Amino acid sequence: MRALVGVLQAVVLLAYPLAVYFGLSRFSSRGVGLLVLVLLLPGLVKTLLQRRKELLATLGLPIAVAALMLLAVASNDERFVLAYPALVNLVLLTQFVWTLRPGTMSMVERFARLQVDDLPDREIAYCRSVTACWCAFFVLNGMACALFAGYASRSWWALYTGLLSYLALGLLFGVEFTVRKYLFRRYGPGLLDRAFALVFPPRAGP
Repeated sequence: MRALVGVLQAVVLLAYPLAVYFGLSRFSSRGVGLLVLVLLLPGLVKTLLQRRKELLATLGLPIAVAALMLLAVASNDERFVLAYPALVNLVLLTQFVWTLRPGTMSMVERFARLQVDDLPDREIAYCRSVTACWCAFFVLNGMACALFAGYASRSWWALYTGLLSYLALGLLFGVEFTVRKYLFRRYGPGLLDRAFALVFPPRAGP
């Protein structure tokens, strides 16, 4: 059941633009908003049961999306439904920016420490810089999503939020991954790491 809920959440996130594009052409904004609320419910229950000590951090996005869909249901205005990708970027921006406070472990460093326990100061500073880069991405991508939601046609909104924004995200991740491997030459047993080790051989010495 836990795995099923996780898969459902991923499908909702990835398929949202395309599903909304076709949904709004056949149903009202109120109907689409109700459907999204129903799909969000399993994730909310899962979070409540598993992560009670981190409710403010983990429930921020689901609650914000639920509020947005309730506005769509109450007003029957499709702009609230189309605003979902912009809201996701806003919540992610808030979470990443919050970790850039002085004396706080940056978001990217938290991810890095899931794989490496002891990070040198140089890599900690790099993680902080990458976190700031992701913040800039969320600002630009969120603004683009909001503009497409408010002023573009549904088809252009679906194209950007369902394809182009993911391509931009993948490009940023790919560039950062390449820069990281070039700078630090830290490799694991995976096929991709072995390929990068051929391009950027490990440096001699400690």
